[in-house]
Amino acid sequence: MDQIRKIKTNIDYLKKLFIMPESPDKFVEFGHELLELIHDFFQEKGGIHSSATLPDLSNIFSETSIPDSPLLIKDVLSEIKLKVIDHSVKVGNPYYIGHMTSAVPYFMILLEMIIAALNQNQVKIETARASSFVERELVAWVHNLIFNKKPNFYEKNIHNPKVSLGNVTSDGTLSNVTALMVAREKAFPPDGDFPGFRVAGAVSALRHYGYSRGVILVSTRGHYSITKAANILGIGESNVINIPVDMNNRIDIKKLLLRVKKFNKSKGKDRTKIISIIGIAGTTETGNIDDLEALAEISQESSTHFHVDASWGGPALLADEYRPVFKGIEKADSVAFDSHKLLYCPASMGLAIFKSEKDLGYIKHSSRYIIRKNSVDTGRFTLEGSRPFACLKPWASLKIIGSKGYGLLFRHARNSTDYFKEILDSCGNFETLNNPDLFILNYRFIPEQVQNQIVIWKKSRTQSGKKEKKTETRIQKTNRLINSLNIKLHRALRKDDTTFVSRTTLESTIYRPQNIVVLRAVLINPLTEKETLDEIKDTQNRIGLQMWKEFKPAFERIRMING
Repeated sequence: MDQIRKIKTNIDYLKKLFIMPESPDKFVEFGHELLELIHDFFQEKGGIHSSATLPDLSNIFSETSIPDSPLLIKDVLSEIKLKVIDHSVKVGNPYYIGHMTSAVPYFMILLEMIIAALNQNQVKIETARASSFVERELVAWVHNLIFNKKPNFYEKNIHNPKVSLGNVTSDGTLSNVTALMVAREKAFPPDGDFPGFRVAGAVSALRHYGYSRGVILVSTRGHYSITKAANILGIGESNVINIPVDMNNRIDIKKLLLRVKKFNKSKGKDRTKIISIIGIAGTTETGNIDDLEALAEISQESSTHFHVDASWGGPALLADEYRPVFKGIEKADSVAFDSHKLLYCPASMGLAIFKSEKDLGYIKHSSRYIIRKNSVDTGRFTLEGSRPFACLKPWASLKIIGSKGYGLLFRHARNSTDYFKEILDSCGNFETLNNPDLFILNYRFIPEQVQNQIVIWKKSRTQSGKKEKKTETRIQKTNRLINSLNIKLHRALRKDDTTFVSRTTLESTIYRPQNIVVLRAVLINPLTEKETLDEIKDTQNRIGLQMWKEFKPAFERIRMING
């Protein structure tokens, strides 16, 4: 790169940075150059990640002092290309199927430019005039999608400044925090001289209502943001009670009922208040949806707040064929819903939607210089202060793509998921280990001879009618060996860098309670075709078989345990 040129600092030059350039052609020139940089990044051949190592990147970004003199925009753009763009992850690549971050429609770049140029602050009507109404309209759309109330409900409340149907948030974490803050206030509301949890704090709230603690119940597949929310809200991480899941990675209703019964019967120093029961509508590890209908009934019987974390799965409600698996979501008190996942918007933006238009009144606040008590500012109902006009992205996208368009995208994702499972199962050297409701497949590389041997061991165990220690030991040792193989395979795939899947560990497979390392594929990229998935499978199979030579002797020793 050429030597970066410094500019003499003066106010006239700086002023030009804050207005449109004198010549529109100059602005178009910079915009064109920027789009060229982005286009080149997507067209560039090679791996998903750059060849730079993490130590290399730490050396690139090693300056410890803020630059003192201005630099030319052109020079900084060149620096961004060389230092940032060239070393960014190609998350939109069709072969990148490891995370929920995927390809985005090209028009999102234009929307981001509009958002940046307008620089609206959603906290205050004086800094977000039209955009405040866009936000309320989007919230009403999603509320209608989930709860489907009568038209007069929306006509009355869509722009009623005294209430709010929900919040636009930074992401699913803030949506969950918002919902659980409301749940906390509903569990310990103002009562006589007691001003409520938010004013008096946890100790006074528990003492006033005669409880020793308050708990949140959620499955072991619940997102880690639930624990963060409990921490932030003063509930305590240890008071998030994780309920085991069944073989389909859904909360075990029987085990939940046992917990609920225990807490509802607790007395004296052990008396416990259930603040919220949470259902997961799209687990981030396995793509499954809890029995929301059953959870709604249990929550109602326990007089507790029912929250559904649909950050991942919520947008699938746009497709009629997926509505049945969400049955019961309309009975939730609140729902978390992300736009930067299945709505294919850039990171990040979420929503916290409440069935009752009055619920956000529990956390309403004001300030003398902004969001005054009788103002129409949406900031009165939000935990966050300054927020960008991020809602423009899903608002416009829902218009440009439409529910029918999203239905087609989800159908493609379903087809990709089914096809990938089919070719993995037919290969012989893979084992799929979940049945996803939504586009996430868990599997592991395990050579066919190992799978066949495990089947033989299981049959012998079944025929004997009891669990033989020798057989159990063999299966467990084999699984630990295959766990190590898949960890090493995952690292090798990162090094190969032509494809990418993520990795996790599950206790809910057919081998439960043993923890099994699985590869995790998120199959939502509309640019991923069957041929792409064939290549991904072939690459993993080839590298896996090469590695198996190193692990095979250990497997043979396991086979020979006790002769």
